[in-house]
Amino acid sequence: MTVSLEAFITAQTKLQVLPFLPELQLHLAAQADPVWRAVAELQQEEDPPFPFWAFAWAGGMGLSRYILDHPEMVRGKRVLDFAAGSGLGAIAAMKAGAKKVSAADCDPLAVCATQMNAQANNVNVTCLGAMNLEKPPKGFDVMIVGDVCYEQPMGFRIMRWLRLCAESGLAVLMADPGRAYVPEEGLERLASLIVPTLRELEDKEEREVTIWRVV
Repeated sequence: MTVSLEAFITAQTKLQVLPFLPELQLHLAAQADPVWRAVAELQQEEDPPFPFWAFAWAGGMGLSRYILDHPEMVRGKRVLDFAAGSGLGAIAAMKAGAKKVSAADCDPLAVCATQMNAQANNVNVTCLGAMNLEKPPKGFDVMIVGDVCYEQPMGFRIMRWLRLCAESGLAVLMADPGRAYVPEEGLERLASLIVPTLRELEDKEEREVTIWRVV
C-alpha cells in the first residue's frame, strides 16, 4: 500500500505549540532516530536525508522570533524562505504581514510538511522545490535563511549564492546558532537571542542565535 506524504508526516509527528513561539504551531517529531528510520523505510534508502522538517531548529526559531518582533522587516513584502524545512520562517513572515511568502526546500517531505504547517496556522504559503544556486531568484524582496552553515562545502556554496542575492537587491536575513562555517566578513549583525534546543539535536539545551543581514 502506498502511503501519502501527508499521512506519513501525520503518523510521525504531533501538532503542537512552540513555547518559544506561542503564536505558532508545527507538526513535530518527539525523537530523531525513529522518524529517520521511518523515512528510510518509506523511501527505501539506507541513508536518506535527515528529516530536518520534523523539528524546530534553533536558527529557524530565532529568526522567526525576530521576524514576529520586527514585522517591519517583511510587512507588505514578497518573502522567500530558503531551505525552509518545516516552513517555520515562512509562517512567521506571513503572520508578520508579508504580502506573499514562498518556501523552498529540496526535500519533498519538507515541502509537504510546510504545506501542512501553513494550513495549521491559517496562512497561505507557496511551496517550491530546489532553487537554482547559480543566479538570484526573481520576484522577491526579502530572503530568510534559518541555518545553513553547519557543513563546509554546502555552507560555502550557499553563502556565495546569498551574496549574489544581496547584490541583486534582495534583503537577505540569515540566522546562525553558532555553526562553525559562518563567514567572518560580509555580514551585518542585527540581533542575538537565546533559543531553547533539544539536546538530542544539539550539544546543549539552548543556543545563542545571531540574526545577520548579508551585505
